[in-house]
Amino acid sequence: MLKPMQFIKTKSLLIVGVVALSSFTVFKYAFDKNQVLMDVLIPGLNQLHYSPVKMDDAFSEKVYTLYLKNLDRNKLFLLQSDVDQLSKYRRSIDDEINEGHFDFYKTSSQIIVKRIKEKEDWYKEMLKKPFDYNVDEEYETDFKKAKYSATEDDLKNEWRKLLKYQALSRLDEMLNRQEKAKEKNDTTVKIRPYDSLEVEARRKTLKANDDYFKYLNKLTPKDRFAMYLNSITGIYDPHTEYFPPKERKKFDQMMSASFEGIGARLQQKDGFIRITDIIPGSPSAKQGELKAGDEIHKVAQGDKEPVDVTNMDMDDAIDLIKGKKGSEVRLTVKKPDGTFKVIPIIRDVVAIEEGIAKSALLNNGKSKIGYIYLPNFYTNFDHSTDPKAIHKCATDMRNEIEKLKKQNIEGLIVDIRDNGGGSLQEVVEMAGLFITKGPVVQVRGRNNMSSVMEDKDTSVVWRGPLSIMINRNSASASEILAAAMQDYKRAVIVGTSSFGKGTVQSFLDLDPYVLPQFDTMRPIGSVKITMQKFYRINGGATQLKGVTPDVTFPDPYEFFDYGEKEMDYPMAWDEMEKANYAPFNILNYDGIRKNSNERVKKSPTFKLIEGQAKEYKAKRDDSKYNLAMDKYRAEQKMLRDQNKKYEDFKKEIKDFTAELLSDDVNKMKGDTARLGRENRWAKNLAKDIYVHETSNILIDARQSASAMPGKGSITTVVGK
Repeated sequence: MLKPMQFIKTKSLLIVGVVALSSFTVFKYAFDKNQVLMDVLIPGLNQLHYSPVKMDDAFSEKVYTLYLKNLDRNKLFLLQSDVDQLSKYRRSIDDEINEGHFDFYKTSSQIIVKRIKEKEDWYKEMLKKPFDYNVDEEYETDFKKAKYSATEDDLKNEWRKLLKYQALSRLDEMLNRQEKAKEKNDTTVKIRPYDSLEVEARRKTLKANDDYFKYLNKLTPKDRFAMYLNSITGIYDPHTEYFPPKERKKFDQMMSASFEGIGARLQQKDGFIRITDIIPGSPSAKQGELKAGDEIHKVAQGDKEPVDVTNMDMDDAIDLIKGKKGSEVRLTVKKPDGTFKVIPIIRDVVAIEEGIAKSALLNNGKSKIGYIYLPNFYTNFDHSTDPKAIHKCATDMRNEIEKLKKQNIEGLIVDIRDNGGGSLQEVVEMAGLFITKGPVVQVRGRNNMSSVMEDKDTSVVWRGPLSIMINRNSASASEILAAAMQDYKRAVIVGTSSFGKGTVQSFLDLDPYVLPQFDTMRPIGSVKITMQKFYRINGGATQLKGVTPDVTFPDPYEFFDYGEKEMDYPMAWDEMEKANYAPFNILNYDGIRKNSNERVKKSPTFKLIEGQAKEYKAKRDDSKYNLAMDKYRAEQKMLRDQNKKYEDFKKEIKDFTAELLSDDVNKMKGDTARLGRENRWAKNLAKDIYVHETSNILIDARQSASAMPGKGSITTVVGK
């Protein structure tokens, strides 16, 4: 998964960065870009990181272990002898950094490139003929339990079992589909003989591995050195990370919920880049000629010479297609009927609609409840984008609440499940939508320098009952919002304990610190550095511990170890003084919790979830699969039968509906595809047992807030 991230971009932080870096010692006179990059990166980490590490033998051992883990995570390429060869560098990486050479990195790169090439020959040869599915043998799918193979024959045997497992899973899937078709007399499924299916299973396995090795072979020395650098930055903490220039740009676009381009989704297949979808309201949609199914063969910047993009790496082709707002790109496309056409498109800012806040109106038979889904705390991280054309999540949240208030809602759910974080400033502004004023989060930097980030806007957008949904993937900014509302006793927090990321990162562009004689080596990238930690207003940190809900729901993954505490080298938990704030103290949390627990105990669906959690744990502990056809298929049938029980999760819930707001429907009337997607989203929302129970909790919250003078009114003054 993508790591949960939280960033703060303030003027004071940028000033601190410039002052600290201006005192760097003169770089070594090296003409190797890697050395220049290292000479800039290491001083930056040591002078700006919240908790810099000492470079000694212990540091070297940590870097060695983490790098080796990243180099061959699945232990499918390196032999034990390779590891033994590299082990001589285990305690000398700090010396290499100080002395300006990269023997460990260079040796490891040579070895892994050689080993990848060998395995490319292996899998192609092994998939030329059928496997023996009568042999009773097991394959371990949890690579954490694996060890490096002692000999080449041992490693070949591991590859054989891996490929056999991959082919067997595909073969079982095809056989199962045919067996179901026979049972139902479904003539739309063509019944094929076993031999034909077996060949098809190996062909699909070959294609999947071809794609995997294509990715591996695409890795450049720059990519590999970036991985080495991130094994160094990873020792400081899991979220300090080096970004090559291209990766930084991708990150900014992802966190901004917008980008400058043409607004078409692309897919590469068989060497051609195809249009899979046109983003509504985008330049492509407005121009009207580019359609799903078109193949892009050439790309030209305005009237310049077109570039052939067939068989080009997709990322490189996308770079040609994207561009600044107002510029023209001309695409030579092949239409499904075989004709070619040149389509000129003027680039513009494209909003990624799936990545922004959206709302629905819930009705549980007792009350109308507003629901807002927030996928991340987005803002304008890409400062080159027109500020007037981008989305900011606090503003979007305000707008969604205003629309829901017109529907006379009696409670509001904010769903930040699986929300990995984003802008710290946005979460402070968002918290201010629910309180009059006051502290939202405390921030501590190096040398115990601390500050309090406050909501100073006295306006309140929603004064009624509020519930915030979190889960184990709710991280960073999500945890700040949930913790602040919990400490103020302003909302009922429901779900499962959150991820536990309580650190703040800032991006530092490394280019300004490259000496003039190395100008030709720019750009060299950026580093995301943990410069601060954040704390709840009650003084505790969310780091490692996360946020514990006021009402905890059963979770299919409750027996899995997960979160910040499971990552490599996380920063420690601590606490600071409590901020000055006044809780609301108007909700009967014990009563709300008691009522919810009683409903959950009576719910057949929640009972199924509790049973599912136990079965998931059992399967996690037993991660081996038998590769004998009959035993493998019997186990898969058992798992499928188990999963049938959980189909109730997706069934409609009695007297519970979810519908789009009329304002949104009217806006989408001209875009039937998007309207269809959003209607399906609302329909699935009405089947979400967690959302349903949260709506019931809000009814209890409304009834328990007897101190509220009037429907949905909160008058308690928040703040100092």
